[in-house]
Amino acid sequence: MRILHTSDWHLGRSLFGRSRLHEFEAFLDWLAGTVESRGIEVLVVAGDIFDTTTPGNATQKLYYQFLHRIALTPGSPCRHVVITSGNHDSPTFLDAPKELLRSFDVHVLGAATGDPADEVRVLRDRQGSPEAIVCAVPFLRDRDIRTVEPGESLDDKIRKLSDGVSLHYAEIARIAEERRRSLGERIPVIAMGHLFTAGCVTTEEDGVREIYAGALSLICSAAFPPVFDYVALGHMHVPQKVDKKEHMRYCGSPIPMGFGEAKQQKLVLQVDFEGRTPSVAEIAIPCFQPLERLAGSLDELSAAIAALRSAGSDAWLEIDYRGDEAPATVQEAMEEAVAGSLLEIRRIRNNRPFQQSLRQSASDETLQQLDPEAVFTRCLEASNTDENLRADLMASYREVLRSIREDDVMSEEAKS
Repeated sequence: MRILHTSDWHLGRSLFGRSRLHEFEAFLDWLAGTVESRGIEVLVVAGDIFDTTTPGNATQKLYYQFLHRIALTPGSPCRHVVITSGNHDSPTFLDAPKELLRSFDVHVLGAATGDPADEVRVLRDRQGSPEAIVCAVPFLRDRDIRTVEPGESLDDKIRKLSDGVSLHYAEIARIAEERRRSLGERIPVIAMGHLFTAGCVTTEEDGVREIYAGALSLICSAAFPPVFDYVALGHMHVPQKVDKKEHMRYCGSPIPMGFGEAKQQKLVLQVDFEGRTPSVAEIAIPCFQPLERLAGSLDELSAAIAALRSAGSDAWLEIDYRGDEAPATVQEAMEEAVAGSLLEIRRIRNNRPFQQSLRQSASDETLQQLDPEAVFTRCLEASNTDENLRADLMASYREVLRSIREDDVMSEEAKS
């Protein structure tokens, strides 16, 4: 049997305000073609299908068009699609059409139901014979795996989170093993999950969120019992093994989530089973939209952009300016450098205003001693902002701070 492991599509994600719909469309077209050309029989998608809990209409259309092509196209080799939720997904949104989709052998699990047996699915071939068992574990939220007790400490919470994940997978493994024995078949058991494991590698600005506060290092490979012949994980955007184990894998995100991943080769994983023994092959995903990070002085940046123009590049650029020119001067020079080309500037990083605003007025002053409003006031002064604009800018800044603080409070309440 041949499966394909993918995750963390993040459909609907933008990059500094720029839509990436064309990238997602190109990726899903490539993925469907790969399923067809390689004879993939089972596609597993381990969470974070969408980037937000309320995906737009165009994003939803991409998702359902892809499922239609994979599940309903005559002659498609793919007999089953198994989709589980990630922390970015709305369980309710994913689950809404699941009964309809299941009639087409598309198995969707958006939320834990309270009965672990619901997550254990027996997949059958076209003759009706069992060919695999998939333990389709959705993203496990706090309430799914632990109970809150009065007076518990942070250490108690972390321990209960870690124990809860381990106990959930232990119960899933027990049910899967019982079903395999009852079927009397030597078929593989595949586990899915969307979580951090110990030793995971992340990259700058990849958008990966800490799921269980403080508990990152406590969910290790031992949480997955040996009954699992392959563990298909999502959440990490860098392809990697868990604890160097060949059969426990993150496939990573299919497109770079930010400029920190610009040079990273993206993958999907093909897993071929001979009986219960998996063989994993990495399949490189093409780059659908190049990203480039440029750093240096104005002269160095202009030379780098000129080289990209000469090569006919259509890259999106993140520019890290290193010099003393004013932000407006840098912005104007960079826009002039890319004018008339296929290049797009998505972000210019210029630390000059901050460096000036944070110069110590006393030898013992540090950033930690300044409140956010003081830092913003110094930035306004350093950039010689018109006095008539400062009151409105400060009011807008305070509104942003208020919104951030409210989000932080809501996040903490959700965790507790």
